[in-house]
Amino acid sequence: MDVTAIFQIAGVGIIIAIIHSVLKQMGKEDMAHWVTVMGFVVGLFMVIDLLGELFQEIKAIFLFQ
Repeated sequence: MDVTAIFQIAGVGIIIAIIHSVLKQMGKEDMAHWVTVMGFVVGLFMVIDLLGELFQEIKAIFLFQ
């Protein structure tokens, strides 16, 4: 299993958390929430891509391709 994807997702989470904290301290809570939502969407797309690859591998194994 490739651990770089896990580190990428964790990195996105850490960066989003820092940006959220900075924006909240500046008083821009609406922007902080939007940044958090966008970070969640980016992370979700990364996970969906990994799940797609997983299902392709499972399909290849069970269909003997």
